[in-house]
Amino acid sequence: MTTVALAATDGMLHFELSLAHEVFAAAPAGVTGPWYDLTVCGPAAVHIGRFRLEPDAGLDRLRHAGTVIVPGWADVDEDPPEGLVDAVREAHEAGARVVSLCTGAFVLAAAGLLDGLRATTHWAHTDELAARHPLVEVDPDVLYVDNGRVLTSAGKAAALDLCLHLVRLDLGSSVANAVARRLVVPPHRAGGQAQFVTAPVPDRDDHPLAALFPWIIERLDQPLTVEDLARRAGMSSRHLGRHFRAVTGTTPLQWLLTQRIRHAQELLEKSDDSVDAIAAATGMGTATTLRRHFNRTVGVPPDTYRRTFRSRTR
Repeated sequence: MTTVALAATDGMLHFELSLAHEVFAAAPAGVTGPWYDLTVCGPAAVHIGRFRLEPDAGLDRLRHAGTVIVPGWADVDEDPPEGLVDAVREAHEAGARVVSLCTGAFVLAAAGLLDGLRATTHWAHTDELAARHPLVEVDPDVLYVDNGRVLTSAGKAAALDLCLHLVRLDLGSSVANAVARRLVVPPHRAGGQAQFVTAPVPDRDDHPLAALFPWIIERLDQPLTVEDLARRAGMSSRHLGRHFRAVTGTTPLQWLLTQRIRHAQELLEKSDDSVDAIAAATGMGTATTLRRHFNRTVGVPPDTYRRTFRSRTR
């Protein structure tokens, strides 16, 4: 698996490609023993964003690699090149471990490698991946998915999580930790990409609930029921539910819970308030209730979330 082919074609994202090259091209200082043999594969010359890249070999080299890495695909509304899709499929058939980073999952899906498997991609494109490839079990809440010979990562920095996971599998935890230290990142992040997804308040002003959303946001610390919301909106609970589903895609109580969690995230990032105080401020009641809902929704406990985001905010 340590013979790595990095696919590079027009229309790919340079961040994920550069990230993979940084991880697999050279061993960190102090690491002895075998390392990866990396080859960048693509047509004669490719344009990655604003950069021009000269590959080491053609796409036909992919089928000779132990691991094939497909970086993010820039325009998910555009079909990936047929030559790339065919080369990735042939590499998998030849026994390669195939890895997609971010929206590179659309390339793997086009090759049929994700059919019947659990997979992920950037949270902004999970719905599109699921709609276009209904045989794929798309999981929008994880940083990466390891199916053995087919692996997919969520968006952007989650590609690094998956690359470090590969190093950990191939060369051990101590080597993966050394790579993480060189890149100044944690060797393993807890939770999933749900912790990085914001849930903004809908801002449409052409529906009957336009005034209700800000009213709710100002009262997140109060116990609110569907009947309270319906009374404020001047409609029945059933009518409210239909409008909520049409505007937000979810139920009133689920939307309310999302806003409470979002407010809890902001308080964890920006304040020194205890978890008990944040539970009260977000209408959760008790720290136990907040921890249960927060962990289920975000993927990590409140304390872990605070440690992850606190230094960034400050």
